[in-house]
Amino acid sequence: MSIFDRIKHAIFGEAHAAPVPQPSTGGTTGSAPAAQPQTSIPSSADVSTPGSASPSSAPTASSAPSQEAARPGADAAAKASVDIEPILNAAVQKSGQKLDWRHSIVDLMKALGMDASLEERKELAQELGYSGDAHDSAKMNMFLHKALMKKLSENGGKVPSDLLD
Repeated sequence: MSIFDRIKHAIFGEAHAAPVPQPSTGGTTGSAPAAQPQTSIPSSADVSTPGSASPSSAPTASSAPSQEAARPGADAAAKASVDIEPILNAAVQKSGQKLDWRHSIVDLMKALGMDASLEERKELAQELGYSGDAHDSAKMNMFLHKALMKKLSENGGKVPSDLLD
């Protein structure tokens, strides 16, 4: 697994830990099926027979989450509402350290419990397309933070606007 994927999983995995149990409680209550259409809305356009009345048919709605999990486009659409700020703030608080994830790639990685060593950051720099001098760690770190915020945003993360250019 790439370093970016580990970061993304650490952030997005936290945000999507709660919705997983909701479909399993859908039996007699009216509130559980209400959670289903939220996950099936992006997939209703992706259903193989868009002309049919698939939104009203229960079997299609119950099979949609498994289809979504297998589709990369649906996966990004499902993560469109992931607000990274409260997740990272909570990770910093949980770490018990004074970390500034908003400005430091090292602190962001530490907040997520990851190895923030120079070697790990160099590998992340390669993944994110850094073409500068890898020996200039300050410049590389600034690139990494900016590129990571952009990449998280492109992958469905809601990144604070002041962290995007």
